[in-house]
Amino acid sequence: MNSCEDPAKRENAEPEAYQEPHRPQFHFSPDSMWMNDPNGMVYYEGEYHLFYQHYPGSTVWGPMHWGHAVSKDLVHWEHLPIALYPDSLGHIFSGSAVVDWANTSGLGKEGEPPMVAIFTHHDPEGEKAGRDDYQYQSIAYSLDKGRTWTKYEDNPVLPNPGIKDFRDPKVFWHEASERWVMIFAAGNHVQLYNSANLIDWSYLSDFGQGIGGQGGVWECPDLFPLQVDGDGEKMWVLLLSINPGGPNGGSATQYFLGDFDGKTFTMDPAFAKRVAADTLTGNPYWVDYGRDNYAGVTWSDIPKSDGRRIFMGWMSNWDYANVVPTERWRSAMTVARKLDLRTTPDGPRLFSQPVQELSKIKMPSKPIPSRTVSQSMPISSLLEDQSATLSLKLQLAWPNGQQPEEIAVVLSNSKEEAFRFGLSDDQFFTDRREAGKTGFEARFAQSKHTAPRWRNANELNIKALIDVASIEFFADDGGVVMTDVFFPTEDFTELRLEVKGGRVAVRGGAIARMQSIW
Repeated sequence: MNSCEDPAKRENAEPEAYQEPHRPQFHFSPDSMWMNDPNGMVYYEGEYHLFYQHYPGSTVWGPMHWGHAVSKDLVHWEHLPIALYPDSLGHIFSGSAVVDWANTSGLGKEGEPPMVAIFTHHDPEGEKAGRDDYQYQSIAYSLDKGRTWTKYEDNPVLPNPGIKDFRDPKVFWHEASERWVMIFAAGNHVQLYNSANLIDWSYLSDFGQGIGGQGGVWECPDLFPLQVDGDGEKMWVLLLSINPGGPNGGSATQYFLGDFDGKTFTMDPAFAKRVAADTLTGNPYWVDYGRDNYAGVTWSDIPKSDGRRIFMGWMSNWDYANVVPTERWRSAMTVARKLDLRTTPDGPRLFSQPVQELSKIKMPSKPIPSRTVSQSMPISSLLEDQSATLSLKLQLAWPNGQQPEEIAVVLSNSKEEAFRFGLSDDQFFTDRREAGKTGFEARFAQSKHTAPRWRNANELNIKALIDVASIEFFADDGGVVMTDVFFPTEDFTELRLEVKGGRVAVRGGAIARMQSIW
């Protein structure tokens, strides 16, 4: 499928266009054609901006542009024209955006701060020629709330010093040093630079050589502070995507905890000890253990009155992203998630929860009655109408201390296709091996996906957001998250709880339909 039609000419698609097979109903997806990494996420004057890697000429990866959408509530999205096109310096790879409130760059006018995008220019001719310096960092600016963009005339602002993978800049203002800080991927580690004006950059430090997951190239870093338990000590969180090398194969995003002094990121000693102790993966700390949450970063310039650190990732995996069985478009984003650091017996850990704004599209909930289950309990039958878009909460316990062999929530359809997720042998799992179309790529349904349960408790809280072709499974209050896509030949509309090798007490919960955002 090939077309160079600009989405700006289409505006928002007609509602029926979003009834295509496998089209997400409450996750952001492009109007058409290819999408991957979220880029340039910034909040300004009541709008959340989402830019993204986009190729308008095909449903497979190609010369990268920055697609663009905005939202007033992180739920409903308005498609906007392509923001950045390839030029003589190359394709437009991933990056970030900030509001230059003090006009340090001098790119604003009449007292209005510019919105500045910082991105990687990728020179395909330099890559073909075998050079190492074919990626470098450039900027563009907008004076009309992100609707039109002007590339800086003296790009690149950070030339390549001879590093093959030199990309994905994330920029933030560091108050203590009164400087802009840029962190970006540099092969198998990250580098940090700073600047007083977003134009002239100076090297600060490196981090990551030989540390954490090293199974593939490092990409899409993010660095930000969070307070433990909301009001405790401040720690800095470094997000780092890696491909391949994820805990269940292919793409995934790890994280590190430590301190940043304006120059150097240093891992917390206790955290560093735990990372070094994990010899299996190199890093036991993953933002998401599912196969389909990659390249996620957080929004810049969220108002202090809000105070949240809000994250979104690309809901796919490079093992099969180009061949999943959709026709008019490829890929979707995760829902927006709030990130927190919480105290655990293993020290502070990163927790994720869907943003509260999603309640706007949740239909009235039906309570799940308390009862004991030893085999199977229907859940979707509590709803009057079948739905492929659901919000599920379950509170389960095994008061006698005897954990069942397996606790599974099963999504299914009339064709006996099924997707399973839950807890088995003290590991969380998702299983799409029988969930419909799987033959398009051998690794897509090669095995069950697992995640370690670090919480030792005789109870389990489950939250799940189920869309037409995806699930986001939040376990133990979001301490473990698993995101997977699937492609049933008929929508999953039936949902039940299954228990093997024991009993569970259902202590409550709720199920609700989710409305379409389109």
